[in-house]
Amino acid sequence: MVPTRLVACLAGAFALGGLTQCTPAAPEQDAVDVEERAALETAEVEASLHPGGAGKKLFSQAFPNTNGRSCATCHVLEDSTALRPAHVRALLASNPADPLFNRIDADDPGAAVPTYKHLAKGLVRVVIPLPANMDVIDAQGHVVTPGDRKISVWRGVPSIQDIALTGPHFQLDGRESNLDDQAQAAITSHSEGAAVPRHQLRQVADFQRGEFTSARARFVSDLSNAGVPLARIPLPEDFMWLTPREQRGREVFKVGCEPCHGGPTLSRISTPAMRELAAGFPVTKADGNVLFTHVPGVGPVPVQGQRSTPDILNIAFSGFSYLGQIGQFPTLFNADLELPRYRFRFYTDGTRQQQVTDLPPNPVTASGEPYDPNPAVDESGAPIVGPNLFPQGFSTDPGRALITGNPLDFEAFDIPTLRGIARTAPYYHDNSIEKLEDVVDIYSQFILPFTPPLNLPPVHPPETPGGLPESLNPTQKQDLLRFLQRL
Repeated sequence: MVPTRLVACLAGAFALGGLTQCTPAAPEQDAVDVEERAALETAEVEASLHPGGAGKKLFSQAFPNTNGRSCATCHVLEDSTALRPAHVRALLASNPADPLFNRIDADDPGAAVPTYKHLAKGLVRVVIPLPANMDVIDAQGHVVTPGDRKISVWRGVPSIQDIALTGPHFQLDGRESNLDDQAQAAITSHSEGAAVPRHQLRQVADFQRGEFTSARARFVSDLSNAGVPLARIPLPEDFMWLTPREQRGREVFKVGCEPCHGGPTLSRISTPAMRELAAGFPVTKADGNVLFTHVPGVGPVPVQGQRSTPDILNIAFSGFSYLGQIGQFPTLFNADLELPRYRFRFYTDGTRQQQVTDLPPNPVTASGEPYDPNPAVDESGAPIVGPNLFPQGFSTDPGRALITGNPLDFEAFDIPTLRGIARTAPYYHDNSIEKLEDVVDIYSQFILPFTPPLNLPPVHPPETPGGLPESLNPTQKQDLLRFLQRL
């Protein structure tokens, strides 16, 4: 077993380029330009990657009898293995015959002349079978489930860097439990290929495990592989050389980001209070509206059910996408696309005889208009709302519920690592946020103030007229951005 202090000193020596001390001293001036620093970081990453091998070749070349797509067609090696909209647009202009533009990801695969507005936003079509205990329903509650019991959603292509640290669930909804199966599922779904020999899938998986955002992430992986428990591995970022501004941003990160993205992987909830909060999700009645209980001196409080995978959670971003689709959030990066509009019925089992709940519920608003943001209240004074706690007429993506059939997993998605985040825009499961600064703005207004364990009340005035009070002031947001650009 590796002693804790030795692990800490190894981290310090590693992150500081071999210095023997374990406590870094920040430079006096914020002298290094962000772009220059990013270039240095990129060079560090490229230098740390393994030179290739059979796995990289299999990742980069299409398998026989496919539509010509390889893993690298969508996980672009030059773009931190993500699919960035600028890459798609440039490729469409220069080579519209590229395998990326297969009809399966056209806006309408059956169109005489296919268009690719969704793909140009970095989104690909993901087709998933419905669990046996779910149906698709229309606004009137009629079952309209497709005959093949499959539906499609549009999702961004996440980077596979640091994937060695982000298990045990893979894909945005956690539907795969190992990288071999994840690779085969991608070959089947996106390359339209047949079964690949297991040893080749293993080689692809091994290549993916060797891709990291930085040498810091590789360091964590190496210690974990050596048998050091994650709880005893320090965050290498605590031993980074930081400018004063980056150090201030690091302090904001500790308070506002680490509770959910904490721990050495920067992708798992490590704070007990936050983990307890994330394990809960509002219980809904048969009509889909939240069940409330009245607490004396507090008022109506949602009844919470307990989920089994708190690292895959709903922070209401599918709700934001809904608002973008109805014109209430026009600045979203995907607001000009036509995303799916689904409602679902959940049953007790695969016989689909006994209904549990319909999600999302039909909106019940104060004005009677379906898109009024103000909910109506029942006779006890409790708001009549769905699980995102505002009136929502449809879902663009049910998330993990499409895997588990559990309404408590409705619109839940995996927590991503924040390492390398500045290189993988746009953000969230459906690329709804284009820029990192917009992510910080949204967290400051909509997430941090409403997450009790963080203890970050909205005490700062909004930066934009008509906005909500914020948890972070402009300087704190800029400092946090500088640290995230370095992360």
